[in-house]
Amino acid sequence: MKKLLLLSFITQLLVVSCYGQSISYGNNPDAGKYYNIRGIKMYCEIYGQGKPLLMIHGNGGSIASFSKNIPYFSKKYMVIVPDSRAHGKSTDTKDSLSFEMMADDFSALLDTLHVAKTYVIGWSDGGINALLLAMRHPDKVIKLASTGANLTPDSTALIPSLWKDMVKQYNEQKSKVWATAKEKNTWKIFLLDYFQPNIPATALHAIKCPSLIICGDHDLIPVEHTALIYHNIPGAWLWVVPNSGHGTLIEHTDEFNAKVNEFFER
Repeated sequence: MKKLLLLSFITQLLVVSCYGQSISYGNNPDAGKYYNIRGIKMYCEIYGQGKPLLMIHGNGGSIASFSKNIPYFSKKYMVIVPDSRAHGKSTDTKDSLSFEMMADDFSALLDTLHVAKTYVIGWSDGGINALLLAMRHPDKVIKLASTGANLTPDSTALIPSLWKDMVKQYNEQKSKVWATAKEKNTWKIFLLDYFQPNIPATALHAIKCPSLIICGDHDLIPVEHTALIYHNIPGAWLWVVPNSGHGTLIEHTDEFNAKVNEFFER
């Protein structure tokens, strides 16, 4: 549950100072709009001009998860930052939810925005979606940076204490009847991480774009698992961020922004 709790906390960090103004990322009517995407209304904010850059947040997160990164990248990119299906303002009342479904949502969003190709930054579940977007829609990804992603829902891909907590929560609450739409949605996105993803390492061979695979040296994803992802993507780069947990892009914002930008411009 630590992964979900971390990202849920970050969604509360909505207001940052940028260019002398207070911008409420994730709640900015000047930059935000709803789009009809594959049966849902997806909320998305766009900042800056230049080459397109799609940012994909993690489980329990929202646009606000990138509050420390949008100001930097929007100086040189057109930053496209949506609330994922069933997250933030992108409500979804359906029972099913999968990473493949979400990756196809982002592809459809790019089509709606008339963006043929984009750079991608994905964090946590967003890192998984970045990988799947490159696998399922390879022509749409120029380069990707994926931090804190995992391929399977188990104690080899998540640190054992986190997986133990998730198993405990599932067993305690699997028979519970949820009373509100919010409770049902929270349970749905918990189940997303409990049962998914299920990506064979060899399936990553399909990723052809330059890829920067990132984790913290004290991440919720073991370094060995991140290395497995790196080794199975042809020509990928690996960055293990020293003295960092799961929130590499928040704990080491300046270094993260600079290194990812350097990779994109390489």
